[in-house]
Amino acid sequence: MALMITDECINCDVCEPECPNDAIYMGEEIYEIDPRKCTECVGHFEEPQCVQVCPVACIPVNPAHVETRETLWERFERLAAAKAASARAAAEDAGGKPSPEAPPPSTAEI
Repeated sequence: MALMITDECINCDVCEPECPNDAIYMGEEIYEIDPRKCTECVGHFEEPQCVQVCPVACIPVNPAHVETRETLWERFERLAAAKAASARAAAEDAGGKPSPEAPPPSTAEI
């Protein structure tokens, strides 16, 4: 289940920096959530951080993207691996030594 931001959003800017996956961005009129990046904070936190900080409670589950916790966990692992690879490539492009590999995601139960 990815989350979504409804038109009740007041553009207060508090949700965007809380997203560990950079899934929240400014749309044409209100903030939006990219369902390809949203894991509902699975792998990072117990509860979605954007929901926790939203002052108007306008971030429900997106009914068009109903997913299991297992699917969200798999997305988290893909996003984490891509982020680590990108960081290593950026370090190499900058002429530095490759960044140490990121630790593997926790194998804790989901």
